[in-house]
Amino acid sequence: MSSYPTVEDLRLVDAVARHGSLGAAARELLVSQPSASQRLAALERRVGVTLFDRDTTGARPTAAGREFYEQAAHVLDHLGAIVGRALAAAQSRTVSVGTIPSLAGTLFAVLDVLLGDVVLQPEVEHGPRLLEWVERGTLDAAFVTIAKQVPIARGLVVTEVGQHDLVTLLPDGAPERGSGRRPYAGQTVVCCALDLSRDILLQRLTDLGAQVRHSATAESAVRTARERRCAVVVPDMVARWYAAPGDRIVPAPVRFGVRLSLVTRSPAPSGLVDVLPGLRERLDRGNTHARRKAS
Repeated sequence: MSSYPTVEDLRLVDAVARHGSLGAAARELLVSQPSASQRLAALERRVGVTLFDRDTTGARPTAAGREFYEQAAHVLDHLGAIVGRALAAAQSRTVSVGTIPSLAGTLFAVLDVLLGDVVLQPEVEHGPRLLEWVERGTLDAAFVTIAKQVPIARGLVVTEVGQHDLVTLLPDGAPERGSGRRPYAGQTVVCCALDLSRDILLQRLTDLGAQVRHSATAESAVRTARERRCAVVVPDMVARWYAAPGDRIVPAPVRFGVRLSLVTRSPAPSGLVDVLPGLRERLDRGNTHARRKAS
């Protein structure tokens, strides 16, 4: 096609398909039948296919015409909702918040409760991209773990939410680490650092004799460790979230910490700042029942 179809093109195809007649479609659209016929012919030339087989009994969509009609109806439905959605957004309190995949499930669930009648618009991306979006103003806030590891643009405010040490989660059936300089010799260890310390963590665990498997997200790290019945090294908040009966949480063999931060433009959205104490408490508490069982 040489150009996109116009809204008038979509409405014409929609009307012809519903009525099965150019004349009836023209009356609905308040145009003459010759005008409707000319517009449809012009659209078919631009598309390069026949959309309707027309004769004295009416207009019947071809295979291409049926597909065009279905897509047109879909687009028109969305267009009809644009104004209503814009008005709803203007009348409601909203906040757009982004975070990394490993934190999204728990963080957004907690924020949705704590923010009350404020509508949460969640975004999931990697830390550097989230910081760019906050800087440009397309995102109100981001919860990231790299704020202290990368340069922060002028005008952005970093508020520490919590410091979380790495721990070892031992699923039911996973062996304890041994002793000596290579306590993980012959053992598989899964890990997920959540920040830019990944390479250092991998090297430290390798030096301890581990066959290391790094996971892209915290949840996948824990699930992998359960399947393999091996140790998984993750931040303590993650271990508490995903601990299950029979699991054990013990100190990690390496000393690292993950710093969770809230990054916003200045001034920070008051609604988010107000819920930070409750957020810290919920993140630290984690899966309380499972933690009691694990301990």
